Amino acid sequence: MTDANVASFEAFLQGWMVRQRDYLDELLSAQQHYREMQDADIRQLINRVLCHYGQYFEEKSRIAHHNILLVFSPPWFSSLERAFYWVGGFKPGMAFQVVNTALEDLSEEQRERLSQLNQETKVKERALNDELAKLHESVAAPPLVDMARSHGRVCFSRSFMAEEGSAPSTFKETLENLVANADALRTNTALKIVQILRPAQIVTFLVTVAEFQLRIRSWGSDKDAQNGGLG
Repeated sequence: MTDANVASFEAFLQGWMVRQRDYLDELLSAQQHYREMQDADIRQLINRVLCHYGQYFEEKSRIAHHNILLVFSPPWFSSLERAFYWVGGFKPGMAFQVVNTALEDLSEEQRERLSQLNQETKVKERALNDELAKLHESVAAPPLVDMARSHGRVCFSRSFMAEEGSAPSTFKETLENLVANADALRTNTALKIVQILRPAQIVTFLVTVAEFQLRIRSWGSDKDAQNGGLG
């Protein structure tokens, strides 16, 4: 069952990444020809890209329901990609780093709203870290609890991860709820950021996110290949 889940998600992810590159090309074209495009066309492109990300989280939710442990140690990502992992995905606060790096034309009002949202996001991230640390206390040694508090990562032993049925159902349900809450924070944070930005800024934000994701995936795959495929 696990192998089938992995194969299914890897096939989905391969197609999703192809579409990600296609959307990046569209976004770069929109960025270059922004003044020539209709506002409705820009907004339609933005909505299609956001729906594209929504499809990823929907598929991820399905595999999490089948085997939540796979989400915490996904074989379809490189070791470099997994280094950015926090509760089964990227840390929501990374979106603010992208904004600060990519956008230099933020108004004072936008900066204030983004700063407030960032603080709210940090509070919610800490709450999820605390929940994950409490879960570790019931199954892991103290050093792993400390790591969970610091990085929001689950570091179960290989023997624990090996069998889908080896983890108690209540434990897996708790993990699944944690990932669902973390994914909700990821998507809600990104959507709230988009609501604060102007359309041209949103395009730049989405370009930077896609370029970073594709670059990390390429670098990570190359690094793992050099290391003999050990991710």
